[in-house]
Amino acid sequence: MLSCSSHSSRATLSAFSHFLPTTSPYFNFSSLSPKTFSPTPLNFGWRAATAPKPRMASTFPARASAQPLQNADELIDSVETFIFDCDGVIWKGDSLIDGVPETLDMLRSRGKRLVFVTNNSTKSRKQYGKKFETLGLSVSEEEIFASSFAAAAYLKSINFPKDKKVYVIGEDGILKELELAGFEYLGGPEDGGKKIELKPGFLMEHDENVGAVVVGFDRYFNYYKIQYGTLCIRENPGCLFIATNRDAVTHLTDAQEWAGGGSMVGALAGSTQREPLVVGKPSTFMMDYLANKFGILKSQICMVGDRLDTDILFGQNGGCKTLLVLSGVTSLSMLQSPNNSIQPDFYTSKISDFLSLKAATV
Repeated sequence: MLSCSSHSSRATLSAFSHFLPTTSPYFNFSSLSPKTFSPTPLNFGWRAATAPKPRMASTFPARASAQPLQNADELIDSVETFIFDCDGVIWKGDSLIDGVPETLDMLRSRGKRLVFVTNNSTKSRKQYGKKFETLGLSVSEEEIFASSFAAAAYLKSINFPKDKKVYVIGEDGILKELELAGFEYLGGPEDGGKKIELKPGFLMEHDENVGAVVVGFDRYFNYYKIQYGTLCIRENPGCLFIATNRDAVTHLTDAQEWAGGGSMVGALAGSTQREPLVVGKPSTFMMDYLANKFGILKSQICMVGDRLDTDILFGQNGGCKTLLVLSGVTSLSMLQSPNNSIQPDFYTSKISDFLSLKAATV
């Protein structure tokens, strides 16, 4: 069993405290120290009382060490829905992981609902649908939930004013989802080529009508975007700071890990001295959205992912069963490290183990 000492509890809470937004009125800060959190109310008149509240688990009870998956049938029969992460679980870069098509077909044949949730915000749901199709997988747009979609869905859920603009530090996926949701935006890839000519007395202008800055993974990230986003967050009254995710690394190719969206979010957090509201994993916003949309009981869901601090924590925060696959970011040594406090219910090498372990035990 894991230790439940006060020291380890404090360390765990400290490790994940950066996911808590410090300036949003959509959270109850009454139990938190005023010396640590100083939320400033927004003045847009949004119906905050009815807004969904992305939340992080406030406590992390001791969990038994993860067990290797031995009886896949038992796990499959115990749930109605499987939520799969994509990068590191279904594919790496543009390469499909072995055995994925057969595994998904088997689960569908057994009447399981499949949902695909990714923190990668570079594509919209429609664009992800095309990627699945290119890889030979039959997945409908309704089964796909990317953090780009989550950002737009969150703004809709809080009745973000249509006369306010969104400044985007990110790629095309966020722009497309904001456009589909009816929000006006600026920024994105086109600001990737903009430079600041620093000279005496230079003052950078920004749009005072920006009411939210959305930051996601951005291969066109530059100093112009940092400064523009910083000005909006610092100087526009009530401006929201929203992050699609804070993943440290991502799989741009299957050859190595690359710096993830957390590096872009970290730059803005550093310059604004504000922490973002995170709508992707492990925040529960997407889990709550999915449960409401499909009428899913969270206890009947198994979250399958390759990251402990996003996928597995996402499932645990939502009250789901969790399965870690070792085909992506997390290795067995990382899982079993004494420094790791996040323990899934089960772990296995890849999702196609559902096939080989299906009848391994009775």
